[in-house]
Amino acid sequence: MTAEPSAAHDSEPGIHLPVPPPEGFTVDDLFTLPDLPPHTELIDGSLVFVSPQRDFHSVVIDLLVTGLRRTLPSRLKARREMTVVIDRRNAPEPDVSVVRADAFTGREQTRYHAEDLVLAIEVVSPDSEARDRDTKPLKYAAAGIPHFWLVEMAEGNQHPVVRTYELDPVVGNGYTLTGIHHDKLELAEPFEIDIDITSAALDEL
Repeated sequence: MTAEPSAAHDSEPGIHLPVPPPEGFTVDDLFTLPDLPPHTELIDGSLVFVSPQRDFHSVVIDLLVTGLRRTLPSRLKARREMTVVIDRRNAPEPDVSVVRADAFTGREQTRYHAEDLVLAIEVVSPDSEARDRDTKPLKYAAAGIPHFWLVEMAEGNQHPVVRTYELDPVVGNGYTLTGIHHDKLELAEPFEIDIDITSAALDEL
């Protein structure tokens, strides 16, 4: 069933949100409902709207995308804020995704699928802390996305701290922490990565 806006409130001023069907929203609703705010996500059949983002959130995404693209092999591409379809009731939007190049279908593409991703990255915001730390990693791992990064603002000098994870078959459908990075993000997996993540690097953006 597809949700429809509530007709009873059409004449009232203000924001009108769609009324969810009894079983919740689906991916089809996410892409067809009119006037949804930018970057709306679908989590467990519920629409999730994002708050205005801090400068930290924006520039960290820029820093990571730029750094990743410097060393990406030709078989991969970095994308920011693209919907990733996990299943019928879940379509989150990672802040940064590294996807297989052959999953790119053209400039009008609106989504990727979980199997297209090699890496999902979430930059924590105050309104999304629980989703970024708990809900999304569980869903990304269950969907088989091999690598996940969680980025937070360090206290004091406010530079990013990046925690890197990879799927661990020993723990089932879960991630294992592989490192905590404060000044330099230097990794060999999922490919050679070397990104300056100091405050000075953010100040240059």
